[in-house]
Amino acid sequence: MENIVQKKNSKKPLTKNDLELLDKNDLIDRILQLDSHIIQLKNVIKKSGENRKSGASQTSAKSFNFSQKSKRHILLKFYYLGWNYKGFVEQEDTINTVEHHIFEALKKSCLIENRESSNYHRCGRTDKGVSAHSQVISLDVRSVLKTDDQHKVNDELPYSKILNRILPDSIKCIAWASVGSDYSARFDCKHRTYKYFFPRGNLNIEAMRKAASLLIGLHDFRNICKMDVANGVVNFKRTIVDAQIICSNNDQSITAGYDMCFLIIKSKAFLWHQIRCIMGILFLVGQGREKSDIFSHLLNVEKCPRKPQYSLAHELPLNLFHCDYDDVDWFYDDQELHVVIKKLQEDWTMNSIKSAMTRSMLQNLENLTKNKISSNNQSDCLILGVHSKCYQPLMKRITCESLENRIKHFEKKQRINIKNVLKENE
Repeated sequence: MENIVQKKNSKKPLTKNDLELLDKNDLIDRILQLDSHIIQLKNVIKKSGENRKSGASQTSAKSFNFSQKSKRHILLKFYYLGWNYKGFVEQEDTINTVEHHIFEALKKSCLIENRESSNYHRCGRTDKGVSAHSQVISLDVRSVLKTDDQHKVNDELPYSKILNRILPDSIKCIAWASVGSDYSARFDCKHRTYKYFFPRGNLNIEAMRKAASLLIGLHDFRNICKMDVANGVVNFKRTIVDAQIICSNNDQSITAGYDMCFLIIKSKAFLWHQIRCIMGILFLVGQGREKSDIFSHLLNVEKCPRKPQYSLAHELPLNLFHCDYDDVDWFYDDQELHVVIKKLQEDWTMNSIKSAMTRSMLQNLENLTKNKISSNNQSDCLILGVHSKCYQPLMKRITCESLENRIKHFEKKQRINIKNVLKENE
């Protein structure tokens, strides 16, 4: 999943024909990109200033003789609260990404010399505002052990502790694992599990559960994602292993509207904005605007070859919850975990106090209303875009350009070579 700024930010400017292929949400993203260009330029200047300030540490890293040190290939597991970051992946126009901070910590601690020589892979590409409970990267790092002794993990450098002393409070390393030199956090990941949190409100949870169950199995999700044809993505078939909605309890009282629920969804790989598209539609089902069989229509690409225009769900509740690997023995530093837990408890305390205060104000106001049930609209703000007073069913809406037309367009523009792309996807 990539940021629209990265996707459209190429050497060649977009033509009129390119813009005509974009749907309403893509055009809004494009406008926001242009509107934020000045801010991006300021960030470039700021990044240059940061580089000058950290000149001493960079000089130290360069003077560190890595050739005389042992290396080992490891996995590193991170959690991060992504609400205030521009996404996980490092970008040229901003330093406000999770990956940027991780590499700064790796270089400052002299665990790596540079990114280019570190044999680096990431498990997932989370978007702006998205968090992770278990993001995993693989790379070569400095070791104090000889190659034959690298099974003695207790005698190794305390990687988590070293990194956590440099990383921001919202990004922490919680474990590491020793793996073979050809092991990849991306390609050796068996499954990725995401959670999307939301309040029950007045949503019909059972209808949402019935709809979510239709996602399980192998399907073509071209109508339930953002198609990234310009970057060579032409295969939209993915297998969903599990998709279910879980709530803290099944209480149907008025106060249950404030109970937290979540979608938990598992697959080997996901498409760009796939989960946020899924949640956007599930909210419509929960609100009674769409029937619980809506996914059956959208997944039937023969009868529905073009994606109807609809809004994404908000990015803040999305969390890369778990990444599955075979035969990986994670090493957790118990003492360091206590430090990380303490910090998270502090965050939870402050945020829970804010939540309790807000909830108290809501209770006072709700006691003044006659129709209390109608006030359970907590999830409405999680559907982005303008909410029309007159609802138009998804299957009757204006549709986007078909996948086939997009492929032909970008082939004509020589942006992609479909034969090469199909070979890579085999």
